[in-house]
Amino acid sequence: MRRDLAIGVVAVASVLGACQPEKQGLGKPRDAEQATVVTTPFDGANATYTINGKPVTLVKGVAEMTSENSAMVTTTRYMGQEAIGDLDGDGQADRVFWIAQDAGGSGTFYYVVAAIQKNGGYSTTNAFLVGDRIAPESLEIRGDAHEVHVLYADRKPGEPMITRPSEGKVLLLKVNRDGVLEGLMK
Repeated sequence: MRRDLAIGVVAVASVLGACQPEKQGLGKPRDAEQATVVTTPFDGANATYTINGKPVTLVKGVAEMTSENSAMVTTTRYMGQEAIGDLDGDGQADRVFWIAQDAGGSGTFYYVVAAIQKNGGYSTTNAFLVGDRIAPESLEIRGDAHEVHVLYADRKPGEPMITRPSEGKVLLLKVNRDGVLEGLMK
């Protein structure tokens, strides 16, 4: 009796297995056809950027590098204030954000970087220098024009560098076909 029951269970399982839905009649079960795409969200605080032609890798939002012939330490920080939108016209969400770099002197240099989404991942652009000792305000991606509007405060013409930035400015940036972030003339 047990042998007959085992044969019956195997027969039922075989029939049920043959009745499994197939994807587009290709003869393969749905699970075998599904591609596994791993997408990692972009984390600007843990990424590598190119600043003045040199790669800088941030870990937990900070990178410290010493100069070759000096004891001075250059500190680069992720500042955030991210904006999300389509910069290259492919319909995918790209990101822009601020980073700051202090080379140990009197100035702090502020840059904007873009992270362009491609093939389930991101690649970063060059760091575009906005200014020295400015006051970063906000970033906005205008999807209709695929450009970044960088809002910040700077000193008025003729004011010394020690003067607190008070004049509002807007810088327009765009990513070119080669993936370079560049200023627009408007």
